[in-house]
Amino acid sequence: MWHKVPGIGHLGAFIRAQNATFDTDSPTYKWWLLVNVMIGTFMAVLDATIVNVGLPKIMASFGVGIDKIEWVLTAYMLALAVMLPTSGWLADRFGYKRVYFLGLFLFTLGSFLCGISPNEDLLIFSRIIQGLGAGCLMPVGMAIITREFPPEKRGIALGFWSIASAASVSFGPLIGGYLVDRFSWPLIFDVNVPVGIAGMLATAIIQKEYRNKNTGPFDVIGFVSVSVFLPLLLYALTESNAATNSAGWSSPVVLVCLAIAALAFVIFISAEFIVDHPLIDLRLLKDHNFAIANVVTFIFGIGMFGSTFLLPLYLQNSLGYTALQAGSVFLPVGIIQGFVAPMAGIASGKINPKILIVFGTILLAFTFYLNSDMSYMTEHNFIMVTLYLRGVAMGVMFAPLTAAAVVDIPRHKMGQASGLVNVIRQVGGSFGVALLTTILTTRMTYHTQAFGEMIQANSPVYHSVMRNIGHYATAVTGSAGDLVNKQSQYILMSHLSRQSFVQSIDDDFLLAALITLVSVIPVFFLKVGRKGAGRIAGKEAALAAQNVKENQSAVHIPD
Repeated sequence: MWHKVPGIGHLGAFIRAQNATFDTDSPTYKWWLLVNVMIGTFMAVLDATIVNVGLPKIMASFGVGIDKIEWVLTAYMLALAVMLPTSGWLADRFGYKRVYFLGLFLFTLGSFLCGISPNEDLLIFSRIIQGLGAGCLMPVGMAIITREFPPEKRGIALGFWSIASAASVSFGPLIGGYLVDRFSWPLIFDVNVPVGIAGMLATAIIQKEYRNKNTGPFDVIGFVSVSVFLPLLLYALTESNAATNSAGWSSPVVLVCLAIAALAFVIFISAEFIVDHPLIDLRLLKDHNFAIANVVTFIFGIGMFGSTFLLPLYLQNSLGYTALQAGSVFLPVGIIQGFVAPMAGIASGKINPKILIVFGTILLAFTFYLNSDMSYMTEHNFIMVTLYLRGVAMGVMFAPLTAAAVVDIPRHKMGQASGLVNVIRQVGGSFGVALLTTILTTRMTYHTQAFGEMIQANSPVYHSVMRNIGHYATAVTGSAGDLVNKQSQYILMSHLSRQSFVQSIDDDFLLAALITLVSVIPVFFLKVGRKGAGRIAGKEAALAAQNVKENQSAVHIPD
């Protein structure tokens, strides 16, 4: 089938010709393959974090608000979430090498289109293409490594692979900030193009093909329904409070989107429990621990991804940070998490894992609570302390939570379980960005009106403030007369707008803290106990080959 598609046959011939020049039976083959896969993993995870610090510049370049620009992140995450479970079937059916190459091609093409996007709509569309490519790269790349490396060397290989993922998480905002400050925001996408081309050439030359001859039918109904449900639900959520929508939730567009999304959701749930080969095996949610852990994961994704979207906006728009400075504050988070996570994994085998999960969740909520007290005079050290604690919190809770989730999952279903965990986390993150952006827009309107009502034109305090601002404007600009009055009014209103934005950011962080704190409740219903700690530690070791980093997803590995 694949070779009948125009152009793909030539691609297959080119790939086979290149394989003839590379010794795939060499002992060093698998290590070259590992390097090849690390390239795609690094780019895919990098682009999930590098964009955050560039959002203020993108907003200014296109002249759009937060409610529109959030889709630059959400579109990528949604496309990624849809492709994570889909890429496994595609790889089994058409070949792992071809699908990995296709992922690199789509990601590189999307990056190129992002860099040349003349408006926000094309940028969002290009991010969807990027997300589709990334959704092929991560799970298929992990499957390739897992298949090629023998069990005794698989842990080392996945450890090296995790370095690429961890490095992109830690250095993504820093690299993005440097490129935005020194050059321009399109370069955060353009930089992927030469790396992607190199990755495609390496894939064509190095990798050998593998296909699963026992592939089941594709779940078309599940794929279409989930692809309709997620975007329409989030679009309705964001459009309900958009500046261009005066009708709010009663808008016909919002109501139609919600109705279609609800219908698609019902179809998706029904199909996944009926078909023999579901796109996402929801039957796994019948497992008590796995279902509860995914509830925690979803709630966590709302608070974590949403707050990560907000912080760069606050740093640059309120504190005047450059993009590089805003990106650098995130560097310690991934590093601290990388140090703490292994220790938490060891500790979960000795004490009740629920203690670690609850502690990490409460600590994470506490960091959001601290961020809810920020102002436009917040010191750098205060912000860094909250991020240090956040890195500790995520490191403490992730390994025990993931291991507790799969403690009763059969080994042959571990791939599906890991994939479902990651899909739910991505969906929770997308929902979090949309929800907190909607709340931010609503609260900005509220605070602006509240502050405006506090201004009393006849108040002596008001006249005193305007007089002092007028003196400042005269000293700085040399203006006089009516021009000074207009400048004074502009300065005052700018200050109120700035204060409204900061107060709204604080409200969002407080909401993120409450949402994260709520996720503690289902943790107490996990059935692990002290006696289950040893079992969880063993499952955790098995899961390490399936779910190294939070953005990974597993794919079916044929025997």
